[in-house]
Amino acid sequence: MKIGIVTLFPEMFEALTSYGVTSRAFKQNIIELKFFNPRDYTDNKYNSVDDRPFGGGPGMIMSPQPLKNAISKARDWIDDSLKVVYLSPQGALVTQSKIKSMTDENNFIFIAGRYEGIDERIIQTQVDEELSIGDYIVSGGELPAMVILDALVRYKPGVLGNPMSKNQDSFSDDIFDFPNYTRPEIFDGIKVPEVLLSGHHSQIKAWRDQQAIKKTKEKRPDLLNKEGSK
Repeated sequence: MKIGIVTLFPEMFEALTSYGVTSRAFKQNIIELKFFNPRDYTDNKYNSVDDRPFGGGPGMIMSPQPLKNAISKARDWIDDSLKVVYLSPQGALVTQSKIKSMTDENNFIFIAGRYEGIDERIIQTQVDEELSIGDYIVSGGELPAMVILDALVRYKPGVLGNPMSKNQDSFSDDIFDFPNYTRPEIFDGIKVPEVLLSGHHSQIKAWRDQQAIKKTKEKRPDLLNKEGSK
């Protein structure tokens, strides 16, 4: 999988590519990542990538030409089927099932907008899909892109130390993960549930399934109301 990132701040992605288990995906080229800064593809002597909005209003808008040039360079690098994703608060909300479906795609270009957003004509002519990580505003598309990338690379073989981990994470079956415990057996006066110490795998699995549903019902009952959920 190749992923091109159109961003003014490629350095921000070092938090994802240099640390933690997901960095394996990039260090081992399980996923190839390349950055395309619109400032490198401007057609003006000031390397300006933004301008005032027509009709007035606060803030600046990312200009279409540098964005289009950067997207074009990313397309040339990938040179294969791809999907262009714009990280936007107006996009569809990202869920675990959406992340899982994205692993079936070949390649992506992620556009990380800044300022008050990007010129609408780029969305109309270049973007295949808009995605959002929640109903709130952040300063740019870099953090949402990193969140999606982090979730996405976990599905790639060789990234997680235990490949079964992704199947037990919260939201993997539209329910939360079960409660987890480690040593010591007693901490702050609270003892690990006896069933986890029993060695009976079927009983442990039944308890974990029950607890996962209970936790979901208490914290996010809306997930259990989804069609097909447990």
